[in-house]
Order: sequence, then C-alpha cells, then structure tokens
Amino acid sequence: MKKKKLNLTKERISFGTDGWRGILGVEFTLERLLKVAAAAAQELDYVEEKNNNKIIIGYDRRFLAEEMAEAVASAVRGVDLVPLLASSALPTPSCSWGIVEENALGALVITASHNPCEWLGLKIKGPFGGSVDSSFTDSVQKRLDAGGISIPIEGVTEKVDFRKQHLLGISQEFDMHLIADGLRKLGVKIFVDPMHGSAAGCMSELFGVDSEELIYEIRTERDPSFGGNPPEPLKAYLSQLIQEVQDESQAGKLSMGLVFDGDGDRIAAIDEKGRYCNTQLLMPVLIDHLARVRNMPGCVVKTVSGSDLMRLVAEDLGREVLEKPVGFKYIAEEMLSREVLIGGEESGGVGFGHHLPERDALFTALLLMESIVADGKCLGEKIDSLHARFGKSHFERIDLTLKDMEMRRSLEDFLKQKTPSSIGHKSVLEVISTDGIKLILDKSHWLMFRFSGTEPLLRIYCEAPSSAEVTSTLYYAKQLIDNSFG
Repeated sequence: MKKKKLNLTKERISFGTDGWRGILGVEFTLERLLKVAAAAAQELDYVEEKNNNKIIIGYDRRFLAEEMAEAVASAVRGVDLVPLLASSALPTPSCSWGIVEENALGALVITASHNPCEWLGLKIKGPFGGSVDSSFTDSVQKRLDAGGISIPIEGVTEKVDFRKQHLLGISQEFDMHLIADGLRKLGVKIFVDPMHGSAAGCMSELFGVDSEELIYEIRTERDPSFGGNPPEPLKAYLSQLIQEVQDESQAGKLSMGLVFDGDGDRIAAIDEKGRYCNTQLLMPVLIDHLARVRNMPGCVVKTVSGSDLMRLVAEDLGREVLEKPVGFKYIAEEMLSREVLIGGEESGGVGFGHHLPERDALFTALLLMESIVADGKCLGEKIDSLHARFGKSHFERIDLTLKDMEMRRSLEDFLKQKTPSSIGHKSVLEVISTDGIKLILDKSHWLMFRFSGTEPLLRIYCEAPSSAEVTSTLYYAKQLIDNSFG
C-alpha cells in the first residue's frame, strides 16, 4: 500500500505497548500532554508508597522534546509532586536507572522512540525501573475520562545528569578494559550508529580512553528529521553503517556495527560480513552466552514475534521458555515475578533479570561484545555456529501504512473473522492469537499479522528456513491484504 497523506484526524488519547504517542501538533499537543502527564504522575503517586515524591522527567532529541519536558515538570508540580529533569537528552533506560538511584515514584519520558520524526510521545516508567503495565495505563485513562483539573505551576526545576549516572552504573557491571583488550586482540573495529538519537556518544564514553582506535561513531549529531528515515534499527535505514563494515571487510580488516534507535532502548547489529542482525539473531547469541558461559539462572522470555531459534537454543541449555504478547511491559511483568535470564522482542528490545526490568540497548551491546571476547569469535561466526547446530533461520518484517485508524480496525476484524486456512501452497497447522494472528505453517515457518498500537500500521512478520520461503510467504500475505483492502 502506498503511503498516504498526513492524517489530520485527532484520535482519542490511548495507550499502546509503551505509552502514548501521536503526530506532533495534531494528536500530541501541549494541552493534551499536560493532562496526560498530570494523570500519570498522580497515578504513580497513588500506587506507590514511598518516602519521597520525586518524578523523573527525561527527553530524547526530537523537535520540541526538551521544551515539552519542561512543560511536564510544571504539570508534575501542579499535582504537588517534585520533578527532577534530566540535564540533557538521554536514552530512555537512563531514566529507568535514575528511578532506582533516586528511589523515585517513576519517570515520564518525552520520546516517540523509533516512530517517524513527525511523532512525539510520552513513556511512563514505574517505581521498579521499567514500563508500567496495562492496568496502570487503564487507570490513567480513567483519570483522563473523569476530567479532573490540575493547574501547571511554573518554577525552577532541579536538573540531574541521569545519563552520566546510567553510563557509570552499567560500566561498573563489566570489565571494560578486558572487553576492549579482547576486541583489540581479535582485531575487531566497532562502528556505532545511534541514528542521530539520544544514545550518541554513549559507547565512546563507556569505554573512555579504551575507545581510541576501537569505537567509531557515525551520525552522532542531533537531527530531528533523523536523516529522512525513522530512527528504527532496520536494515533499510542503515546503508551508511553497512557500507562502513563492508569497506573494512573488503580491505581485509575485521569490524562490526552496532545500532541504537532514537531513544537508545533498541539494538541491532551488522556482523563482520556486512550482514544485518536483528534481535532474532542476537537473542540466541546472548542466551547462549548467559546460560553456557556465565551460567546464570533463570528462564527465557520471548514475544510471540520472536524467532524459534531463541526457543531451540534456550531449551537445549535446559531453560524454560515463555512466550508473551508484543511489548516489553509483558516481559517486565515476568522479570518482576520470577527469575528471568533474558527477555526480548523482535523489534530490538532486550532486557536482563540481573539488570533492570527494562530494555537497555547499551547494556545489551556490552554483553554482546563480552560474548565475542569470551569465545574469541566475531558475531557472524557465532551466529553461523548456532545455525549449524539448530538449522538456518531467516526472518523479515514488512510494514503496511494504512489510510487511518478506521481502516486499521476494519482490517483487524477481517483477519479475525476470515483467518486464512492456507498461505500459498502451505496449509495453516495452527493459529495462535496471543497477539495479532500467528499462522504456523511448518517447523520454524510461520506468518504473523499484527497491528501497531499507536499508528495506522499493519506489521507482517515471517520466519522460514530459507529466504526464498520468507519472500514467497510475505508475497502471499501482502496479496491477501491488497485483494481485500487495496
């Protein structure tokens, strides 16, 4: 489907998998933000019994994000709570880290994460240092519907360098010099692409003097248009990073790439051969490292759109695997209730039970580099070894932009009522409706339809043993949608 013109219809405020987002100036306005921020702050104060009344406020590098964060501070003061404002744009996990450090009630973060540049949003983080669950946002929604009135109060807001706190904290959980020395001995150069987002400069700071001739960052300058593409770590948006790695490879030098999304909580990588590696491939590597090398306890939590390779590697190492709906808040719920080794989702979010119940791309990157040093193998070689043991896995996702949210709802009803019994020449063996509609076609071969919780967008996922099968399966899926709603 062709991309439509900007939708100018103001949708009702609603919460997706990780907060509230909308088009800046249409759905996401200052008037609405002040109401949502006040309601969220009141709910954080209501559900948590703490001795302080602090709310952390953060923001990314988007247009007007800092100014909106200042406005949120006024809204927080207006409900008799104390705002602590980040002193600069920062990764969202830095706010989560700050909650724990300050023993705060929670955090309100102005960011639209990986969404296109015309979007802005608000993420709500709970007192445990992770995304709040659906019951919390339902309560915030009730407060909004009730129409309570709060008056923002201007004032001087205390500013705290939560970014620095976070970087110092995670660096102390690793032997940074050992990792840097090991990478140098392997002859690996690390290219880092923060996609103009708020994780810019973080990897260089984490390694300090050890970053010299090891860490090379690109696209670090602030650009609210993100170079014309959404700041999402997808292959289509990473041509410069891929070229950097391929150039090194052609020159006979070993290198790899790491990429972070706009607010630094999602990750992807480029291996030494220039191949794109999303979390469908990174998660199995991390599962293997944590369970086999570190011998850490806990189960593995994956979302329904996650690769079957995660399950195969985890079960081979004797770990229980839980499958949840898309959205890291569902993984965080498990981390708060049981021992979790690692939890992750297809879109790049990975978290660890021994760290925070939160996606943290920087922490994930360090763990990934630690795993490379521990085995003396670069990323691509490690992935190839897993494929040799468990079978090859190819994955792709396509996003179809829909006309509006009404079309989204109609298409969702259509797929539920007329779920396909076959795709191409393959019969559907099982239908899983944990989140969206997932059609099982064969061993490690599935197709999934899922709608974005924040945009008029249909995501179509496919995993298969070969790239040809992925391509043909996605072709039939797209034909199904085009023939019905083209």
